[in-house]
Amino acid sequence: MNAYERVMRRLRGETVDRPPNFDIMMTFAAHFIGQPLARYYQDYRVLGEANLAVQAAFDLDLVQTISDPFREAADFGAEIFFPEDDLPVCRRPLLAEPSDLLRLKPPDPYTGRRMSDRLAATQYLRERVGGEVPIMGWVEGALAEAADLRGVNALLLDLYDRPDWVRDLLELCVEVEIAFARAQIEAGADIIGLGDSIASQISPEMYCAFALPYEQRIFAAVHEMGALARLHICGNTTRILPYMAQSGADIIDLEWMVDLGRAAQIFGDYPVTCGNFDPVAVMLQGTPEQVYAAVWHCLEIGGPRTFSAASCEIPKDTPHENLHAQRQALIDYGRTCAPCSEEGQSPCASL
Repeated sequence: MNAYERVMRRLRGETVDRPPNFDIMMTFAAHFIGQPLARYYQDYRVLGEANLAVQAAFDLDLVQTISDPFREAADFGAEIFFPEDDLPVCRRPLLAEPSDLLRLKPPDPYTGRRMSDRLAATQYLRERVGGEVPIMGWVEGALAEAADLRGVNALLLDLYDRPDWVRDLLELCVEVEIAFARAQIEAGADIIGLGDSIASQISPEMYCAFALPYEQRIFAAVHEMGALARLHICGNTTRILPYMAQSGADIIDLEWMVDLGRAAQIFGDYPVTCGNFDPVAVMLQGTPEQVYAAVWHCLEIGGPRTFSAASCEIPKDTPHENLHAQRQALIDYGRTCAPCSEEGQSPCASL
């Protein structure tokens, strides 16, 4: 069973040899092949080779073009600084004043320098593992993109001070993200991940007004193109779990501070949970034995279709033996639980 088959069968609730590994890797992947982050962020060939390398080394069930949150913002015109081997920085918000929105022009994903680089990465991966390993593209949620353009603090104030202006900004952002998602699918992406981290910092009422409708529109477009949707919101999303389930996502990432069992109950049969052990306390700082136990625990409580992953990005200095422990836990879990799953029982319900 190859990774593509494993993922699709798991989503359909069918028997698989082991649960899929959906770890997000960015800085770890770059350093794994000895490349500085500036090259990983700006050269699709480096990003592609890094993802192929970690997928092969640690038995991941996807390759991915996620890198940093500033691809769209850069092509809107924001000034992004790339240190040689550190995270990129937006020097100043592009929308310093609300009136700047009148001058904002939507970038074309096919000609924008950074957005087209992600398209090239997708094509690069499609040529090498297409049909065997799922390829995951990435877009910013409309609210997250608005925060990238305006600045987080300013946007949070805008939600109260000028909500109609925020909606105008979100309309522009959502159309760009839909176009970017469609372009990535055309380039060969099987899955589109959507990052909307600012959504965990607002109330459930504001999430339903300023984030959820735009996530739904993006995921509707993704599904229309025949691809899958993955939602990733950093932070404690406990308060908005019922609404995240309405986003249209097929796979929802959950951070370590969220009760995975409760999320699985809220989601029901679909969407599927993904996660959610701590990437720092467990994967980076823990022992292989602790990683193994954490992976197994998440699989037991996450529902019969749950995917395995640390709750956020794998830290760059994560010991390789910990990633191998995750791989072994998935293999052992599959060997133990496949027979009862084939008999129609809830996997490992008696463990």
